[in-house]
Amino acid sequence: GDFLKCQAMALEAIGATEFLARQQAELAEGRHIGLGIANGLKGTGRGPFESGMVRIGRSGKVLVATGAMPMGQGTKTLLAQICAAELGLEAGDVEVVAGDTDAIPMGLGGFASRQTVTAGSSVHLAAGEVRTKVLTMAAHLLEAAAEDLELAGGEIRVKGAPGLSVGLREVAEAASGVPGYALPPGVEPGLESSVNFMPTGLAYSNSVHAAEVEVDIETGDVTIRRYLVVSDCGRRVNPMMVDGQVRGGVVHGIGNGLFEWMGYDDDGQPLTTNFADYLLPSATDVPAIELAYNETPSPLNPLGVKGVGESGTVPAAAAIASSIEDALRNLGVRIDEVPV
Repeated sequence: GDFLKCQAMALEAIGATEFLARQQAELAEGRHIGLGIANGLKGTGRGPFESGMVRIGRSGKVLVATGAMPMGQGTKTLLAQICAAELGLEAGDVEVVAGDTDAIPMGLGGFASRQTVTAGSSVHLAAGEVRTKVLTMAAHLLEAAAEDLELAGGEIRVKGAPGLSVGLREVAEAASGVPGYALPPGVEPGLESSVNFMPTGLAYSNSVHAAEVEVDIETGDVTIRRYLVVSDCGRRVNPMMVDGQVRGGVVHGIGNGLFEWMGYDDDGQPLTTNFADYLLPSATDVPAIELAYNETPSPLNPLGVKGVGESGTVPAAAAIASSIEDALRNLGVRIDEVPV
């Protein structure tokens, strides 16, 4: 990761150079504003492995199975995308079955930031092996060299000769075999591959958070004026889902920094037992969260990806606490615990 570049991007985007003058001008008008910066680092892609199987049935339908378990972060969508990219299909052409031992016997489920690194790499590699099988079988059917073929739109075509093609279904039927007839030399039965990718080390993602706040010194109320994140999660398979995960993480982080306190009395009994006492950030507490990316592909997996789930959360409380301290620097306030 290029940590210094991420921080430089964040400082420029938030306007750090001009902030001090603006802070002094607003203080002269009785408003206390502050700027806080925090850097976060997160090890992602924990092993020891995750399973991925890709199969093209006789009908030409594509199935992906994995032991990875989706938890709302879009795992099925990204695995469909990764498989489809290898086979020249649309993500909607790929069915994904996740966390089901009826479909695949091994897998470690869903936890941490690991699904894209581990399951994504397994599916990517498995789909690549199936692609090779498809091209080998299609080369026999079309009487062409495999290197002269391309996959697109459910067909295998001879490059530069769009009229020479064969459908994925026909290839799958041929690879499934005909009773009494031999398969072509070098062709294995079926279009299926299973891979259990085992990472050799954690893929570290990083992010820089910059928060501008205003503090009402009469009430203690904190308003987040701006919130910016520069994130490096390596290659973004689905940029829209990455945006959603980072923004969702920031909302959790705002809760960590400002509201979510679990209190106990002297006997150890919880005091904050409902959402009237245990406060969560609401729509009025969350600003428009600005996002930027510095993609540094990881060398530790074939997709070049890193986990993204925690990059919105890890530095948030520190950035918020720092911004509040900065807003109250003329009063000598120090913050040593969160939530504020």
